[in-house]
Amino acid sequence: MAIRSYQGITPNLGERVFVDASAVVIGDVQLGADSSVWPLVVIRGDMHRIRIGARTSVQDGSVLHITHAGPFNPDGFPLLIGDDVTIGHQVTLHGCTLGNRILVGMGSTVMDGAVVEDEVILGAGSLVPPGKRLESGYLYVGSPVKQARPLSDKEKAFFTYSAANYVQLKDQYLAEGYDQ
Repeated sequence: MAIRSYQGITPNLGERVFVDASAVVIGDVQLGADSSVWPLVVIRGDMHRIRIGARTSVQDGSVLHITHAGPFNPDGFPLLIGDDVTIGHQVTLHGCTLGNRILVGMGSTVMDGAVVEDEVILGAGSLVPPGKRLESGYLYVGSPVKQARPLSDKEKAFFTYSAANYVQLKDQYLAEGYDQ
């Protein structure tokens, strides 16, 4: 079963959410309206909360988790993701915060306590180290990431285009009967 309760907390899915049957969503997770979770994704809200906004897509093979509270991090870090975020294939997001209108390139990793502000493109294969903040309006690339250049207006327009494209695709999957 794709949607699993943990310690009495069941994931909360907004309207028209698609979760592929091969994905796993566990515990204290909220998915906003029109979001999509594609094959082989793991979203594990077992020791802290995960909040994912509207029209956000989490693509194949990605892993989303939290940072638990403990002696080395008294409050832990939830995983917070805004609206209109496209998370590419095989991305790892761990106890970080992503704003709105972001593209996380395939194979990227965003670590504990990192903050990605609104309207950022994170290039494929990038590593955002723990606690790093990425300023709005830029392309970041590398491992560890470096600010490469300001985004063009065309790139900024891509955020909502990409989000809408995945809303349309998940609607087609739902219409064909693919759901959890």
